[in-house]
Amino acid sequence: MSETSVHPSAVIEDGAEIGEGCEIGPFCHIGPQVRLGAGSRLRSHVAIWGNTVIGAGAQIWPFASLGHAPQHLKYRGEDTRLVIGDNCLIREHVTMNPGTVQGRSETTIGDNCAFFTGAHVAHDCVIERNVTLINNVMLAGHCTIGEYATIAGGSGIHQFTRIGHHAYVGGLAAVEGDVIPFGMVLGNRAYLSGLNVIGMKRAGFDRHAIRNVRKAYRMLFSDDLTFKENIDEVQGEYPEDPLVQDLLGFIRAGGDRALCFPRHSQHA
Repeated sequence: MSETSVHPSAVIEDGAEIGEGCEIGPFCHIGPQVRLGAGSRLRSHVAIWGNTVIGAGAQIWPFASLGHAPQHLKYRGEDTRLVIGDNCLIREHVTMNPGTVQGRSETTIGDNCAFFTGAHVAHDCVIERNVTLINNVMLAGHCTIGEYATIAGGSGIHQFTRIGHHAYVGGLAAVEGDVIPFGMVLGNRAYLSGLNVIGMKRAGFDRHAIRNVRKAYRMLFSDDLTFKENIDEVQGEYPEDPLVQDLLGFIRAGGDRALCFPRHSQHA
């Protein structure tokens, strides 16, 4: 790996740990508690502060602000963390805040995530691997985003909301409820509009697996029975199907927010 390159105008505070082969562009500012992984590239005007750990291979574009104090009125300077995984793409004007002692004390980002221009990740969020946030997504505090989920441009996600893995949130959606794994939600306020079948195909799920999840989805949100009865019906129909059981597990685990439902459903 090549040697680390630091532009003369960049400021790296004493105590910062910079991995091998990093490139620090003009007018970047890196705080004393920051740990930057090997091979990362900061284009220019990037500001990283606080107890922030960034994995190897990060690509960070101008005016990103990472690890500065959380936007929380009870924050009093506690030593909380922001942890970002390997190979993350962080485009212009992205903001990510560390956790709070009222929450997890850490905001966690998984490997191979992409954050497009203007996306915001608030305090105490958990974002799993391979998640994509498109331009100007607003992620409030304490949210959990499952792996391979995509949140399209301009969407706002309410605090404490769970977005299941392989889910898709449509552009400009206002999401107040939990989104099931593989689910697709649209609108303001967001409603469940079906399954993210395109995303499932791209992720390599076979036709049989997708067909079972589709059938389970129709059963879950049928108006013929109560939602609890529908869950029991799906459990009986697909007791050994791992994707269906994962979907049921998400629902049964519950959260601080209600589920997003289809518009037609009596359960909404």
